[in-house]
Amino acid sequence: MKLTYIYHSGFAIETKDVTVIIDYYKDSEEATANKGVIHDRLIHNSGKLYVLSSHFHPDHFNRDILSWKETRPDIQYIFSKDILQHRRANKEEGIYIDKLQVYEDETLRIQAFGSTDSGISFLIELQGIKIFHAGDLNNWHWSEESSEKEIKKAEGDFLAELKLLKETAPQIDLVMFPVDSRLGKDYYRGAKQFVEQIKTSIFVPMHFAEDYAGGNAFEHTAIENGCQFINITHRGQSFDINK
Repeated sequence: MKLTYIYHSGFAIETKDVTVIIDYYKDSEEATANKGVIHDRLIHNSGKLYVLSSHFHPDHFNRDILSWKETRPDIQYIFSKDILQHRRANKEEGIYIDKLQVYEDETLRIQAFGSTDSGISFLIELQGIKIFHAGDLNNWHWSEESSEKEIKKAEGDFLAELKLLKETAPQIDLVMFPVDSRLGKDYYRGAKQFVEQIKTSIFVPMHFAEDYAGGNAFEHTAIENGCQFINITHRGQSFDINK
């Protein structure tokens, strides 16, 4: 299995016969339109192609993905229901799932879990490997700006969602989770709570845009909690994933 970092929270997961693209925002290149690892390679892969979007925010859902059907008419879109509710796509353009709902076929299983912002997070089971993409699930608080009440609520909401996920998946092979330094001094508190609560084999930071140092700063804490850490240095970077 191969994992490719596209940009921000966008990733692709590839096996011999399956490609899954999650939360596409921009391709790995921006200097030229429709260039990068998605347009140059991934949408041309043989086998099944799935495109997932966790919620309607523009840094997680870009309507350009719907045009890929011109190249790949067999593409399967699986979207959070809030994308439909916010009229970013219409009913015929994808399959829509909400928290705790499941999409399953002969190739993979996707269960939606909650978010502490908009939409859902994804628990994906593919070829015996459990994969979690958090979307915008995180302990979102700004210690220097939020009130004590706001911080307490953010923490309580996040821990409740984490508890629900843990009941189904106490151990996950591959996790993609926000590590966003814009939150301030406690910016990876949510990531730390995640790996303390759920046994994570491989941890991948995301939602950091171009702040690679900020995302990779979680490496020491991840290793302390028994995780292999994926250190991302550039867009379009690929990693071999072994269970």
